Amino acid sequence: MDLRHLRYFLRVADEMHFGRAAQRLGISQPPLSKQIRALEDELGVRLFDRTSRRVRLTEAGRLFEPEARRALEQADRAARIARLAHRAEIGRLGLGFTTSGPFIPFVARALHRFRQSYPDVELVLREQGRDEQIEGVLSRQLDIGIVRDYRTPILPEGMVAQCLQQEEMILAVRDDHWLARRPQPPRIADLRDEPLVLYGPPNGTGFTEHFFALCEEAGFVPKIAHEARSLATLLGLVSAGFGPTIIAQSMARLHVDNVVNRSFAAPSPSSLWLVHNEELSPTGAAFRRTILEERDGEAGADAA
Repeated sequence: MDLRHLRYFLRVADEMHFGRAAQRLGISQPPLSKQIRALEDELGVRLFDRTSRRVRLTEAGRLFEPEARRALEQADRAARIARLAHRAEIGRLGLGFTTSGPFIPFVARALHRFRQSYPDVELVLREQGRDEQIEGVLSRQLDIGIVRDYRTPILPEGMVAQCLQQEEMILAVRDDHWLARRPQPPRIADLRDEPLVLYGPPNGTGFTEHFFALCEEAGFVPKIAHEARSLATLLGLVSAGFGPTIIAQSMARLHVDNVVNRSFAAPSPSSLWLVHNEELSPTGAAFRRTILEERDGEAGADAA
């Protein structure tokens, strides 16, 4: 059924006059009469009783009128929702992120700005490791992942990765540990005989791989005393003296009693990556644009 026919029918039903209805619609009367007859032929019923003096609804027309109004309202609502979704003003954004993600200023600003700019978008956040996020993006449970890896992530066909930032890995250690008290900056080789506390899978995937690769370059295999699944547990065990750990520099903003953060003598960069499918949803594209603008704005401010 042509929605235009419904609009014409309702205008005639409102005016109860074909001439006035045609004028309100901006058309001449003969085409309007033709369209009403076409609607009646399609339905197989008469909707109007017409005489030379008046127009009135038939019983079928009287019952048809409220249903036609509801159909048009629903069609208008559907069109409005489609336009809003196209502009990313409504919908859903599935966003995965590594533990350190929210501690990076431009990431936090992007999240805040997105929520302010798109208040009607449902934001679904998942703190996950690299491999979980990649799987989530591949299955479209996530629109975008923010992962950490020391190299370009290996992705399935149809997915892309963009480097957001490189930052140093630093040593978090209890303040009475010899590596905390020594004046010289620590080296990866200094951890050869140290029991360490590290992220376990899946959260540590990518970051831990990087650290193991650095240890291998230094000629040893690290000793893992404990594996933690959360940041609170990781730093809590360091504070309790179970051993040092390796964290991203952005995490140094956290203050934990008895824990100090030290930069390594040789830079050990870790990269933050944005991963998503080549074809992004409107909400995904809007967030990607937002986070890149925040990153580039921060870089411009630092350069100035």
